[in-house]
Amino acid sequence: MSDLDLRDLDLRDLAAFAAVARHGNFRRAALEQRVSVSSLSQRLRDLEERLGVRLFNRTTRSVALTQAGEQLLQRVAPALREVADALAHVRGLQGEPSGRLRINAPAPAVQLVLAPMVAPFLLQHPKIEMEIAVEPSLIDIVADGFDAGVRYEETLAQDMIAVPLGPPERYVVVASPALLAAHGVPERPEDLLDRPAILTRFPSGYTPPWEFEKDGRAVRLTPPARLVAMNTDLQLQAAVGGLGFLTTFEGFARPFIERGLLVAVLDDWCQPFPGPFLYYPSRRQPPPALAAFVAFVARWRRERAAGSPPSLPPGGA
Repeated sequence: MSDLDLRDLDLRDLAAFAAVARHGNFRRAALEQRVSVSSLSQRLRDLEERLGVRLFNRTTRSVALTQAGEQLLQRVAPALREVADALAHVRGLQGEPSGRLRINAPAPAVQLVLAPMVAPFLLQHPKIEMEIAVEPSLIDIVADGFDAGVRYEETLAQDMIAVPLGPPERYVVVASPALLAAHGVPERPEDLLDRPAILTRFPSGYTPPWEFEKDGRAVRLTPPARLVAMNTDLQLQAAVGGLGFLTTFEGFARPFIERGLLVAVLDDWCQPFPGPFLYYPSRRQPPPALAAFVAFVARWRRERAAGSPPSLPPGGA
């Protein structure tokens, strides 16, 4: 490309192109870019005219990259990320971290671990804007424009820096007192195979089996489903209503157990596992906003381990 061609291009056009490619949707991309849908669409049309190729196939229902668009995205996305990192680094030289921090995380990690941190962190860093996207499926955080992600140990990529985000967690098996009175208390995991259950199915269609471990013996099974759902609130309400046995994070079930609405069974078969990790690419210096959050997480965990309440800035609540 000649110098004249480079002068004709606007970095905002390339950022708009990458945003639409990530989202596959003009409205969501426009919200991210903080422009109107019409302005975003015009930018892309202008970019296509200057390049002389079509970058997207558009229909009334979908937006998909053409082959030329895919090739451009592969080359442009890393470069845009490097530019964003460089600008964030320069801003960070002012002494106070600033900019946008985008994190992708599954719902349980958000609700049980990440949510309590958000307000204290942002109160301490008023120049940082945080965006948290709840996503049950594994994604490429770099390709999708996130600074960091949250996942559990078994799904972490090898080339990532991983920072423990919370304490160990575990699943529990719960049922209502009425269901236990009708079907009996299971004494071993295999007893669940003839009892009704509430199962989880991810958007991909995967229904995870229930896993148990005791004295070195591991058991995996899938009880007969009375209800299959993804929403934890729905599952818990169905369990309270006596529909079936449910396995869920202990943090979700604890309030219902304490109120006597649900009873935990097979506790000695439900072993703890490491809590979620905050992860980010190891091949570059983290942006100042991310570095500030990593430091905050370490301090938060130390204070909680010591039994002291997390510190807030003066005037924070």
